[in-house]
Amino acid sequence: MPQSDQPTQLILVRHGQSVGNVAAEAAMRDKLEQIDVPARDPDVTLSDLGREQAEAVGRWLADLPEDERPEVLWTSPYRRARETAEVALGVAGLEIGRRVDERLRDRDMGVTDKLTSAGIRAAYPDEAERRDWLGKFYYRPAGGESWADVAFRVRAVLTDLGNTEKAKRVLVTGHDVVLLLFCYVAEGLDEEQVLDRARDNPLKNAAICRLVSNPDSATGWDVVDYNLDEHLREDDVKVTDEPGAAADTDAPDA
Repeated sequence: MPQSDQPTQLILVRHGQSVGNVAAEAAMRDKLEQIDVPARDPDVTLSDLGREQAEAVGRWLADLPEDERPEVLWTSPYRRARETAEVALGVAGLEIGRRVDERLRDRDMGVTDKLTSAGIRAAYPDEAERRDWLGKFYYRPAGGESWADVAFRVRAVLTDLGNTEKAKRVLVTGHDVVLLLFCYVAEGLDEEQVLDRARDNPLKNAAICRLVSNPDSATGWDVVDYNLDEHLREDDVKVTDEPGAAADTDAPDA
């Protein structure tokens, strides 16, 4: 559990809308089997709207009291997450230490990468059948990861935060399923609960979650905010909830 010399607050920010999100949404809308992603997953960039969303995060950070602002950044190495952090911190005028951690990368979809649900059923009917049998949380596509695998990564990051990070407030920028699973671990949810949340209240682009340390909690953390989007609405920035690894479609969080 977090101690006095360890982080007391994690500010989790999903990346802004990416060009891959736009492509995935178009593929779902047009009932296509393949998503026309413009680059490999680590290199997918923010869309123009995604940068506006990241700027709104920056204004939200700037409005925080000084003793609530993040002191260090931990980010996914994927470009859309790093861009979100760079834009937000630039707008907020925060010069803080930065750490890139590959464990915060998006879920690896293996052979199903760039495919819609229809595409998976067409190209890999055995995979689709196995997913239906195992369920979304434990299904691991060939060459890829299950949600449980990602949760293992998240637990490792939380352990390292407690053991190595001296800053009290940490900004984490990443991907919807990864940040969803931070909340899953912090709240001690079960498979059914986290899947219900993913379906009923999926993380929006540039949404914010906050975890605070609580030594009396079974997990050492409390989720005090989940899926905040007021900073977007107040700045009249379009709110998007576009396909990602946490979506029922199993589209990549591009």
